[in-house]
Amino acid sequence: GLLPALQMVRESGALAEAAICYTGNIDDPKRDRYPLQYYVNLAKELERAGAHILAIKDMAGLLRPFAARRLITALRNEVGLPIHLHTHDTAGIQSATLLYAAEAGVDVVDVALGAMSGLTSQPNLESLVAALEHHERATELPFDRLLAFSDYWDAVRAVYAPFESGMKASAADVYIHEIPGGQYSNLRPQAESVGVGDRLPELKRAYQVANQILGDIVKVTPSSKMVGDLALFMLTNDLSPQDLIDRGRELSFPESVVGYFAGEIGQPPGGF
Repeated sequence: GLLPALQMVRESGALAEAAICYTGNIDDPKRDRYPLQYYVNLAKELERAGAHILAIKDMAGLLRPFAARRLITALRNEVGLPIHLHTHDTAGIQSATLLYAAEAGVDVVDVALGAMSGLTSQPNLESLVAALEHHERATELPFDRLLAFSDYWDAVRAVYAPFESGMKASAADVYIHEIPGGQYSNLRPQAESVGVGDRLPELKRAYQVANQILGDIVKVTPSSKMVGDLALFMLTNDLSPQDLIDRGRELSFPESVVGYFAGEIGQPPGGF
C-alpha cells in the first residue's frame, strides 16, 4: 500500500515524507530483532520508492543518544535523503538524543514549546535553541520570542489539565515497557474505564509481557493500541502467557488482537 501512495504523492506535486518507526535498541547485541542494518535497508527501500524525505519516528522515545549518533551517521552515509527525527521525552534524556543527531547531520528534529514539552511530549524547543547557540548548527530562532509563546501555552495548558497523563517526572521504565508517548497519556483514563486505574504499574508490566507474546513488534498506532488491549485483557482477567496458550480456544480475545492476526494492519517484519 505504501509504494503506490508514495508514487501518487509525487505525481500530484506534493512532498512525500516516508517514516521508519524506531523500536528496541540498536546498541544492544541481545536485542537483535531490529539491528542498525534493518533501518538502513528500510531507508534504502523508501529512497528507491521515491520518498523526498526520510523520517525516523520514535514514538516511545527509545532512541538513546549514542544510538542516535550511530543511526543518523549510517543513514547519512547510505541514503541521500534529508532526515527528520521525531522522538518523545518520556525518559527525560531526548534532548541529548537530538544534540547527538544534530552533530551527526540530521536535517530536521521535532520539539515542543517549553510549556508543552517534556514527558510524553517532545523535548523543549527553547532549551535546544539555547544549547546550539554560537555553534555551527545554531537555529537562528529568536529565543526571547519563543519564551513569550511558551508563556501563552502555559496558560492554555492549564485549561486542559484533566486530560494530562498523570506523569509528574520523566520515567526510564519506558525502556522496559516501550509504550509510545501518545498511548501513555491515554493509558490512565483507559485503565480507569475498566476499573483498574489503581493498577498502572501492573498494566505497564503487562504491556511488556503482551509485546513479547506478540513477537516484539513495532508499536505505533494502531499496533500499539492492540498491544495495550491485550495487556488490559490479561490484567483484568488475571491471565498469564501460559493461560493464553492453554485456554486460547475458549477466550474471547479483544477485536484488535484478532484483527492483527488476520493481517488487517499488515505483516510484521519476519512474519507473525
